Amino acid sequence: MSNIKAWIISLRLRTLPLALSTIFLGSFLAVGEDAFRMDVLTLAALTTLFLQILSNLANDYGDALSGADNEERQGPKRMIQSGVISLKRMKRAIVITSFLALASGLTLIYVSIKGDQLYAFFFFLMGMAAITAAIRYTVGKNPYGYRGFGDLYVFIFFGLLGVGGTFFLHTGYWQWPVLLPAAAIGFFSTGVLNLNNIRDIESDKKSGKNTLPVMLGRKKAAFYHFSLLTLGWVAMLIWLLGFETRPGAWLTLISLPVFAKSVLAVLRFSKPSTQLDPELRNLSLGTLLFVILYGTGTYFL
Repeated sequence: MSNIKAWIISLRLRTLPLALSTIFLGSFLAVGEDAFRMDVLTLAALTTLFLQILSNLANDYGDALSGADNEERQGPKRMIQSGVISLKRMKRAIVITSFLALASGLTLIYVSIKGDQLYAFFFFLMGMAAITAAIRYTVGKNPYGYRGFGDLYVFIFFGLLGVGGTFFLHTGYWQWPVLLPAAAIGFFSTGVLNLNNIRDIESDKKSGKNTLPVMLGRKKAAFYHFSLLTLGWVAMLIWLLGFETRPGAWLTLISLPVFAKSVLAVLRFSKPSTQLDPELRNLSLGTLLFVILYGTGTYFL
């Protein structure tokens, strides 16, 4: 395998659409306030991509150190596990990506928040927390991803802070109802993580990686998945019924079958666990479709 191909695999490009969903939804919500800014969208998307890639690299590094990446693990091959990329080189890539995320984030803050030092400092702290959380998911002493807290991280950073923060950077003000669509994306993103953890439940259990599916067991993890996607749609429906005035926003309902299919796939899930791998991609792209349909409906219809 070539060096370039190995690094492309390590970036896990298929995770990036889900990360962009957060930024796109926050930006579409800003369009409704006539406050959309292309520079904010571009820099926010770039920062989010760096953070997602950082999380992917750190996850590869941390799981290799702990032994969670082993021969029994399902899904795409990990490059450290396969011996293609060394721990030293991966660690260097993590440092470089951290600086890129920091530089992009600082530029975003400078461009979008001018003259308000308090808000700038808040977003700086939020950015540093995001970088730290991306690394600490599987790296360091007692990584929180090994104690079942990964779901909370995804819900907060991919949902509430990601969508809400993007909306604020566009508009310069806050509206509490925005937490409803933000929570929807948070629940859907957590659903993607839950799918991943259900797929890896056997290997994670043996390696001591105590994800929620490991703690709950397969059947309860399936019900948890159903609950996540249901709560996401409930939050979005409350937003559509109570706060969204543009009828085109209902176009997002077209994406509902994707989420229903994900629930059915988990409820029917049995060995081999590789059968869940396509559902990871489908739910990630389904979440992006959910956002794009919402944006298309509100802007063009």
